[in-house]
Amino acid sequence: MKSNTANDQGKKKEKKLPDAYVILFGILVIAALLTYIIPAGTFERQETENGTSVIVPDSYHAIEQQPVNVVDIFKSIQDGMIGGAGLIFLVLIIGGAFAVIEKTGAINAVILKTIDKTRNKEWLLIIMVAALFSVFGGLGIIVNAVIAFIPIGIILARAMKMDAIVGISIIYLGAYSGFAVGFLDPATTGFAQQIADLPLFSGLGYRLLIYVTVVIATIAYILWYANRIKKDPSKSILKDKPFPRDELKNDMENVSSEITRTHKFVLLALIAGIAWYVYGVFERGWGTNEMAGIFIIIAIVISLIAKMNANEMVAEFMNGCKSVVYGALIIGMARSIVVVLESGMVLDTVVQGMALALEPFNSVMGAIAMFIGNGLFNIIVSSGSGQAAIVMPIMTPLADLMDIPRQVAVQAYSLGDGFTNIITPLSGVLMANLAIAGVPWTKWIKFAFPLVMIWYVIGTVYIVIGVLMNWGPM
Repeated sequence: MKSNTANDQGKKKEKKLPDAYVILFGILVIAALLTYIIPAGTFERQETENGTSVIVPDSYHAIEQQPVNVVDIFKSIQDGMIGGAGLIFLVLIIGGAFAVIEKTGAINAVILKTIDKTRNKEWLLIIMVAALFSVFGGLGIIVNAVIAFIPIGIILARAMKMDAIVGISIIYLGAYSGFAVGFLDPATTGFAQQIADLPLFSGLGYRLLIYVTVVIATIAYILWYANRIKKDPSKSILKDKPFPRDELKNDMENVSSEITRTHKFVLLALIAGIAWYVYGVFERGWGTNEMAGIFIIIAIVISLIAKMNANEMVAEFMNGCKSVVYGALIIGMARSIVVVLESGMVLDTVVQGMALALEPFNSVMGAIAMFIGNGLFNIIVSSGSGQAAIVMPIMTPLADLMDIPRQVAVQAYSLGDGFTNIITPLSGVLMANLAIAGVPWTKWIKFAFPLVMIWYVIGTVYIVIGVLMNWGPM
């Protein structure tokens, strides 16, 4: 009886956890209150050769306070939805496209075949997939595009009898462990080095060493959790609902591992579509809108291959969209917080405050403070290139004053930006990934926060070594 009572109390306590929308609205109200407290100010800005606006160091000046009112708070939600429309609709379209793909059974079949080939070696499969995506992340190939692969990770985790958190982790954490270091990412490391007046992708050798360490730690953490719940499913953070979005997934036990001719053409169409998008990213500068268009094409082509009629295809697509509406809209809700801070003109004041706080430190402590400060700032501004444009013009002269190598300043920005991406509820990509998997942010944070702490220990060690060895351009 005591055990049942304890379980009931646990369930009641769990039900009291605030919804992600409630958490974000609370943060939104706090952000609005801060526009009354934090002095308003702004930096002058100038455009770079590629058209990006960067701040001018030592140009900060106070301006008249511009606090947001009650109407502005609620209006910011609409503005956030509009500002995040590209990513919101991308999530809806990917949800719809994968529902059509799921209907064919092609992905399930190929994953079951892969599981059969690596029977009792799930760890090897996790290592291979996560390592591959880490390379894509480090090259900057997959950032927002990682959203498209989350359904595959979920199906993979289901086949291995794990949970949705493992499915997200194999893909998302794999990619973002590489993205955090960005050893050859032009939008983060490349852009930051351009602002810091360093040779493009210089310091690659040391950066690769950081990348390998971070990726090994990440994969080891995923394997630890996966092995833990494989042995005892009750230890899953998701408890008795390991795959919250059951409605989109077929029962893997009832799916054949036989790959038919239709399956092969379906997979070929999916791979060709994604390859087409990757080509467009490098050759034509494509973004989220083009990705959405490609997935609509993929859904149509695959429905034709599978001989679905038009009405059936639309019905499947809409069911897929419906299943991710909750998470798609939360992207706009998260963006509304930045809208409020920008409207109140307090973001630049935060940057100026960071700069003043760093000045008294010596080189080693200053570099660590840069690293931690960037991580905290990234909780508000989770755009990699956007953060570089804001902080690097300030951090570069500060690094010179504190005798910190500019390569260290660039890496402090990159790691600080990348590490907190996987926990900040203001990240549209994170919230989109969780939406597709149906995992609440409150559950995800329990899993991801310890990994962020591990990453910060690793990052701090490498930042200190970088200062001590006077890490130059190389």
